[in-house]
Formats: sequence, C-alpha cells, structure tokens
Amino acid sequence: MAGGPPDVRDPGLQPERTRLAWRRTTLSATVAAVLAAKQAVHDEVTAAGLVGTGLSLLVWLGFLGVAHRRMRTLSAARPGAMTPRGAVTAAACTVALAAFAVAVVV
Repeated sequence: MAGGPPDVRDPGLQPERTRLAWRRTTLSATVAAVLAAKQAVHDEVTAAGLVGTGLSLLVWLGFLGVAHRRMRTLSAARPGAMTPRGAVTAAACTVALAAFAVAVVV
C-alpha cells in the first residue's frame, strides 16, 4: 500500500510556516500597540490618549489570545480549519488596533 493511512498528517513544513506567520503577525500587533502607547504619552498625557492606549492594549490581548489558540491547534495531528469566529475576531482586532493607533496619533 502506497501513501499510508489518510489520517496521518503530511510531515511537511506547512504547519511550522503557519505558526511562524502567526508569531510574526502577533509581533507586528505588539509593535503597533507599543508605538500607539508611546505616542499617546509623548508630549503630555491626555484622557483621550489614555483611552486609546487602553483600548489598544485590550485589542492586542484579544488578538494575542486568538493567535495563541490557533498556534496550539496547529500542533494536532490533523489541525482543523480556523473557525469563522476566530477569523472574524482576528480581523476585527487588526482593524480596531489600526483605528486606535490612528486616533492616538490624530
């Protein structure tokens, strides 16, 4: 029999590449949140700056949770597809983080 059982995962590097992509994306979100916080307190601390920084931190934590859950799922023998809820949450966190960062700068 050639090929082996169908439920054995291909030992290729695709899951590792996907985990690394999630880590890079999480690092990018971290940098955006840190830069937003730095900009908010650069000249003077304002209420709007603190709110923007707090919301950026909250959204960053949400994205970090989604990314960590997905990376953990990828270690299974047959990882499932990302849930629609997880995909929507990751996209919403990305858009919200960008919006809060812009709000802090403006």
